[in-house]
Amino acid sequence: MQNVVPGLSGRVEEVLADRAVAERRAAYAAEARRFLDAAFVVMRREGNIDPQVRAIVQEAGLSNQAFYRHFASKDALLLAVLADGQRQLVAYLARRVAAVSDPAERIQRWISGVMAQARDRDAAEATRPFACNGARLADLFPADMAASRAEMLGSLAPAVSALDGRVEDAELVRDLTFARMNDAIAHRRVPSRAEVQRLVEFCLAGIKGVT
Repeated sequence: MQNVVPGLSGRVEEVLADRAVAERRAAYAAEARRFLDAAFVVMRREGNIDPQVRAIVQEAGLSNQAFYRHFASKDALLLAVLADGQRQLVAYLARRVAAVSDPAERIQRWISGVMAQARDRDAAEATRPFACNGARLADLFPADMAASRAEMLGSLAPAVSALDGRVEDAELVRDLTFARMNDAIAHRRVPSRAEVQRLVEFCLAGIKGVT
């Protein structure tokens, strides 16, 4: 005879176990979120591109044990923070691109959307640790960083293709745009509108094969 209780479908012990796992998962997710948010706060407050784990743990109000339950190292946390920020950027770029139909204008909006991270001082300071640590993270986590770079093509590649460009052209636009953004952020330089427009014109000319 199965252990069945009215209102619970299935074996009671399995239902209770599923509930416990779900509750623990939610608690762990909230805990990880606190570390991600704390890392952002510490890096922006201290202007430090290489924050100490101790400072992040204190800001989160948690323990070292909790930190290492989620992250094997500080670099693993930085990778997670970067992924979190890039997911937001991907969504932002997708919304910008979806608002227009002309392929050239879509590319313009994609490039200017990326460069806006350097033109906005708050966004630039939040992004600076990753602009300065990107090469190190790529060396430590090549597969994760490659996947992140590929995700950035989601809203760009179709517009490039619509102008008869190749996948490689979309990759070049992405790489050049992020290189310009990262350089500006790393040196705390605000790109001018004219600089962004020149970047757009350069990329469009390359896609169309204009010399």
